This record gives sequence, structure tokens and C-alpha cells, in this order.
Amino acid sequence: MTGTVITFYSYKGGVGRSFTLANVAVLLARWGYRVLAVDWDLEAPGLHHYFAPVLPTAPEGGVVDLAYDFLAGAEGPREHAVQLTTEGETLALLAAGRPGDDTYPSRVQRIDWADLYERKFAAFLERCREEWTANYDFVLIDSRTGISDIGSICTAHLPDRLAVVFTANDQNLVDAMDVVRRADDARDRLPYDRPRHLVLPVLSRLDNRVEYERAEAWYRKCTKVVSPLFSNWLAKSVPEDLMLRHLTLPYVSYWSFGEQLPVLEERTPSPEQISFALETVAAVIAHQFDRSDLLADNRDAYVAAARARRQKFDLDLLVSSPRSALDVTTKLINELHELGLHVGRSLSGNPEFLDQTRELAKHLCLVVDEEVSRWQVTEAERFLRNALDPDGDQRQLFCVLTHGTDRERLPGFLRNLRHLEFEPGKPPQHVARKLHDLITTTQSAGADPSQNALREAASTLREVPTEMPYAQRWALVEQTVRGMTKALDDGDLALLRDLSVDLETLSKTHSDGERVAEPDDLRAATDALLARIDRRMHAFTK
Repeated sequence: MTGTVITFYSYKGGVGRSFTLANVAVLLARWGYRVLAVDWDLEAPGLHHYFAPVLPTAPEGGVVDLAYDFLAGAEGPREHAVQLTTEGETLALLAAGRPGDDTYPSRVQRIDWADLYERKFAAFLERCREEWTANYDFVLIDSRTGISDIGSICTAHLPDRLAVVFTANDQNLVDAMDVVRRADDARDRLPYDRPRHLVLPVLSRLDNRVEYERAEAWYRKCTKVVSPLFSNWLAKSVPEDLMLRHLTLPYVSYWSFGEQLPVLEERTPSPEQISFALETVAAVIAHQFDRSDLLADNRDAYVAAARARRQKFDLDLLVSSPRSALDVTTKLINELHELGLHVGRSLSGNPEFLDQTRELAKHLCLVVDEEVSRWQVTEAERFLRNALDPDGDQRQLFCVLTHGTDRERLPGFLRNLRHLEFEPGKPPQHVARKLHDLITTTQSAGADPSQNALREAASTLREVPTEMPYAQRWALVEQTVRGMTKALDDGDLALLRDLSVDLETLSKTHSDGERVAEPDDLRAATDALLARIDRRMHAFTK
């Protein structure tokens, strides 16, 4: 897929444009996107200062060298970008030039951009753009302020989209909007196929904690001025003022000193922290300015979906267990390994857990022994916060109970889950098989729905217990199994799925009194149906 070029522009300096770009770049890379940050503010370069903590070596060249490469006869861009040492996917910096180079100012001043374009520099930039968008998901360009030839390259020629960063004053607000209009007019004259910009307005450094009334007045004024920028991407159901509030970076004095990357320190930010707002801006970019209605309804789900879209996991499942259930958990993990899943253990109370920003496993399983530990609640809440996915239940939280654990004592968010339970005195094979089936069904959610219906039916048939509290319950199970067999015969997989849900409900028994063994003929019918379903699923994979 071709990458997207986004220019970060501000009419005046000192509004936090480079700060915003650098932090958004780190977030996108952390979330699994390939990112190139380009410092095209040649007269006042500074991105390398923000990336200093993750810059392994000083850049040897940069944007200014692209112009000289072209003048020297280069067909395309030479490699001047430096790979940064950040977590996640690729993050690279194409600096303005070599920091500390005494000849840099004179080299910049000698460049005649109008003359370069007369020499077909535009075609050279197109080749640069093609290479960048082939190698990166997002190319983020830090543009010069004001109105200039360089500004036109960054706002009209190169980008697919603009992020306009402004503060609450007239010269930043009104004049920045005028530059957007000029950029669209310039694009209409380009010999390249460029649609009109999608523009992301970012209100920066707003302090509404002291002068609340004045801040609200400026909110209203800013919304009125920038509302036309929302016209070609904001969902009609979303008010412009609400969206602008989501795209507002608060003024936090701590981060106003030096060039800093708060997203490296604020790993799980709270709403009042600046990294919370930076995450929102990064998520809008990751979503390609789409799904703004979801952002309005549930900001955390919107960010989680952007984070998970490219997220890679080392493990299929992380099993969290108290030490009291260590033995049975070890056996469960071994069974899951035998079934081909990549599984790891999380011992409750591991202090390194909360310091991790990258999640190891796609799914989480809590083994609960009598009651959920406070640590397991923390793990589960953290998992759910990062697993919100409006596209479907792609990441799952499982709850496995030791024998005798009272479901009614579980926290509400766990009590509503489907629970698995270890059988006393028996190895945890049935629990492992059920988890395996649930996980593999989720992983194949994009496959043929017929395959998923068969997987669910097979998983439910394996969970039928060997004993029931009374004989009449077995009669209902037998009727359901016969119905599932007929549904398979008729090819009615929707009915098969519905009956699987009924069978799962019937299989849940909680009585501790006298129990009735499963009839032999029912066991034979169940095994026969399960064998047919397994053969059908195997046929799907050939």
C-alpha cells in the first residue's frame, strides 16, 4: 500500500509544530507504522534536537543535499535518512542537513528554488516522493513557516494532507487558513494528479485551566474560522467544536522547556496530560482522517483501533495466574503449547508489567483461584483499555476458574464473560482445547464464515461434560446434537451456529449433588458429529 505524505505547517513559529510532528512520529512507529520524518524547515532546522534521545548518530546529510544531488545529475534521492532507535516499526529522520556544518547556511542560501524548478526539479521530487511512499506508511514533513518557495513545495507539491498547527491568536489562525487556500490553488496548477487537501487543524498550547472563560471564547472563535477545513472529512453527525476539542494540545509548562518527547515518558497518559491529546492526533492520522464518528463517540476505542491496526504480538496468549494455581496453570500452558499456540505466563505482581508499552500477547487469560487478585484486575483493565476494537472482537479476555470458585464473587466485567472451569482431579486438556478453538476461530475471523461456524460447533461439542445433574438434561442435549447433525446435513450453518450456542448453555452445570452419566449412544452420536465436522474443516484447509 502506498504511504501518505502529511505536511505539518504553521504560519508563525513557536506554536509547537515540530514538537507535535516529532511526538506523533514516535507514536505511529510505536503502533507499528513505518514513519519518515523530514525536516524541510531549512532556515531554522530543529527536528534532530527532538529526536536526540533516539538518534544513534548525527545525520551526515539531509534535505539540502537532495537539491545538490539533483544539480550533480542524480536520477533519484540518495540515502540521507538516519534510522532512529525507537520501539515498534521503522522511524527514520531525514534532517535538513548535517548538524554543526559551518557551510550549511551558505549552501541553503545558494539554492535558487525557482531555477531548480525550471531545470525539472519537480520531476526529481516526484521520484523522491514515490520512493518515500513505497518504503514508509507515513512521511511527515516539517515545513517552514510563512509564505515562501519552500513552503509551497511542502504545502502544495509534496503532501497528500496538511496538519495546520496554530495557537489562539489572529495572526496564527487567520493567516494559516489563507495559506491553506493558497496551497489548494497552487495544487490546481500542478501537472500531477493531486486532489484538494484534507486538512487537520490542531489548536496548540491552549491553557484553559486558569482563564477558562477566555479560553472558551477563543474556542468558539477558532471553531468558526477552521470549520470549513472539516467539510471534506468530518462525519456530518459530529459537531466541529467537539472535533476541535479532540484536536487541541493543552499548554503544560513542564514540556515548554527544551525539545522533549513526552510520549516517551507518559506511557499510559491520563486525559489531562499532553500525550493523551497527542495520541488523539496520531490516531486521526493513522485512520487517514476517517471514522471521526467513532472518535466523537469513544475516543479510547478510536485510539485503540489505530494502535492495533498494525500491532504485532510475540504470543498468542498470556496466562495470568496467582501462585496458588501455579501447578494447574503450568499444565494448561504445556497443553496449549502442544496444540501449537505461542503462550507465555504472567505471574501476578510482576512489577515490570506496568512499565511495558508494547503488549506481548494478542489475548489474555486470567486463571482465577477463589477470587481475582488486585493485580489481575489491573492486568485485565489495562488489556481491555488497549483492546477496544470497534471492528469486532479480535482480541479476547478469557477467564478460567479453579473448581469451587464462585462466579458471583467476580468483578462485574469478568462475571459477564463466558467462563471455563478446571475439573477436579483431571488434567486441563478440555480447557486447553476450548481456548485453542476460541483463539483460532478469532484469528480466522476474516476467513470463510462457514469455517468459523464449524469451529464453534466443534469447540462446543468437545465441551459437553461426562455427567449431568439429572437425566432430563441429557434428553435436551441429545435433541440439540441431533438438530446440529441435521443442520450439517442440510448445509444450514447458521442454524448449526445457533444450536451450538444452545448446547453450550446446556453444558453449563453448577449442581454439586447426585449426577447422571452421559448415555453411551449420545456419546457415540456426539463423537460421530465431531468427526464429521473435523473432516469438513480439514477439507476447507486443502
